[in-house]
Amino acid sequence: MKTFSATPADIEKKWIVIDAEGVVLGRLASIVAMRLRGKHKATFTPNQDMGDNVIVINADKVQLTGNKRADKKYYWHTGHPGGIKHRTAGQLLEGNFPERVVTAAVKRMLPGNRLSRKQMTNLRVYAGAEHPHEAQAPEVLDVKSLNSKNTRS
Repeated sequence: MKTFSATPADIEKKWIVIDAEGVVLGRLASIVAMRLRGKHKATFTPNQDMGDNVIVINADKVQLTGNKRADKKYYWHTGHPGGIKHRTAGQLLEGNFPERVVTAAVKRMLPGNRLSRKQMTNLRVYAGAEHPHEAQAPEVLDVKSLNSKNTRS
């Protein structure tokens, strides 16, 4: 028997929506990264964009365990000498773009190549409960019920 290798004609993409309210960030990101790559499918092929389109809502209500809200830092460089800057996860979640915390976590769980950059375009993250993708009829994936450790109270 030969090994099955999917072609672009074989790929069937679905839309799923995930509510991030009360879900631990790392557990949410690993589930989203798996869905974006398509590793949950039996026909997974590593060199094809097999994953689903994922919509994450309520990204501003994601939970972090331990002291990560105050201690976890996101760094960037301005391009000038001595221009390294940082913000904590709490500052980002309370700021103007709290969805960047979820986006960064998912991006860092994917391999660093061209295919994963293409797969990241299938991720849409929204800070609130509203999203403009109702026309795609997304299925709801309840991450909280998958494992009791996925939530934090």
